[in-house]
Amino acid sequence: MDPGSQKPDAAPATVVAAIDVGANALRMVIAEVFCDGRIEVLEHLQRAVRLGQDTFCRGRLGGESMRAAIRVLRDYRQLLDLYKVEKLRAVATSAVREASNGDTFLDRVFMAVRMNVEVIDTSEESRLTVSAVRQAVGDALGVNQRQTLIADVGGGSTLLTLLENGEIVTSQSLRLGSIRLREVFATTEESPQRSAELLRQHISNALAMLQSFPLADVDAFVAVGGDARFAAHQVGRPTESADLSVIHPNEFDQLVDRCEQYTAEELSRIYGLPFAEAETLNPALLVYQNLLHRTQASQVIVSHVSMRDGLLLDLAREVTGKEDASLLAGVIHSATTIAEKYRVDLDHAASVAELSVRLFDLFQADHGLTARHRLLLRVAGLLHEVGGFVSSRAHHKHSEYLIANSEIFGLNRTEIAMVAEIARYHRRSVPRASHLPYMALARESRVVVSKLAALLRVADAMIRGHRRRASDIQFQRRGDDLIVNMPSGCDVLLEQRALKTKGDLFEDIFGVKIRLEET
Repeated sequence: MDPGSQKPDAAPATVVAAIDVGANALRMVIAEVFCDGRIEVLEHLQRAVRLGQDTFCRGRLGGESMRAAIRVLRDYRQLLDLYKVEKLRAVATSAVREASNGDTFLDRVFMAVRMNVEVIDTSEESRLTVSAVRQAVGDALGVNQRQTLIADVGGGSTLLTLLENGEIVTSQSLRLGSIRLREVFATTEESPQRSAELLRQHISNALAMLQSFPLADVDAFVAVGGDARFAAHQVGRPTESADLSVIHPNEFDQLVDRCEQYTAEELSRIYGLPFAEAETLNPALLVYQNLLHRTQASQVIVSHVSMRDGLLLDLAREVTGKEDASLLAGVIHSATTIAEKYRVDLDHAASVAELSVRLFDLFQADHGLTARHRLLLRVAGLLHEVGGFVSSRAHHKHSEYLIANSEIFGLNRTEIAMVAEIARYHRRSVPRASHLPYMALARESRVVVSKLAALLRVADAMIRGHRRRASDIQFQRRGDDLIVNMPSGCDVLLEQRALKTKGDLFEDIFGVKIRLEET
């Protein structure tokens, strides 16, 4: 993200901010977003608060940690007001996500600081990080022509994302966070070398379980995170990109060997690190090292971006109205992988999804939904029949359960819950107040689910018997009628019957009657 100067006649920039409530620190970045999408950082702040130590040891946030975090956020609020920030996104990761009293903490933050902090899951963390890395890396070092692993070792978890020729293939989260490992394995009774030995064995065992993640095929290794940046500062070499450094594996191994000889206090003194960062250094470096040696990569590529850069990019896209096409493709790929896992007829699913979004576009003025909602509809179309893997009877309810308990790359938990409900209503009953998962959604989300489910029901009715293709069917609006043009000479009895049972929600929501005609 190269900062640029604003032209005198350009539209005024929008001031945005991103806050990351992490396991070891609270970080905030304030930036200006220009109309062409350029981002210029104004402030970058970090304050150590050890939320992760509480959660990973006791399963809940301690009172002193919560008070310290609120004090920091109160200071951040003053800066937000000073800069007149127009758009803010504040997120919390594993320390708050896993704490039994995480909701209580977030309520206290809202009351004390007037700030909504969103707890994001690991798939959203991965999406934000990958977004920032792709922006920084581009086609540098030939990464987009290779099998690339992006590894981000955080305080609570390690996020792994696999790219093939620049396209996202899969992502996974492991409970190998540096703070979590430190709390489990670092004891005063053990020497630093013995602690490192125990850590290395535990990490190796955990990574050996990654049978579905082809680390052996990886030939480009990208490391993200503060500990990776430390390694780059110590033994890395600069590249043409200011956001990238490279480290030779032998030099990386030598650095790890040196660091594991020292306690956290010694690391802090020798390298001038804050103690909180020195504590997590060895566990993180050992995770990166173990991952590296399981790949074919000839170097470690260190990207100097973070999840907060991904948050800024999201805010910039919101300001400019632009989408990240590659990440949208990653969402579709993730949904398709889940559909394959549950042995869905992909031709049927793709046809229903395509027909659904065509209806979405045709009725854009009626429903007033966004491009993000269009993506949710496409994902629901791809996954609406996954429940058939469990049983053909009431498979829509099984689909709801399987989707709600899946991780879909690039979608947060609320969006996944919405996709589950959209898919659940592709047949049989329409949304009712007695349906608890539907009613658990916010009112605005329930309205969106009803609109999108109405479109999905019509699309599924048109692809009957798994014998139609989306290209066979055309739509026309004629006043208060939706004309569905079917190929002449084909039997449309199945479609007519399906519309009688599935078209009611569509007619109720959009006030439009559906008629089938032969072309």
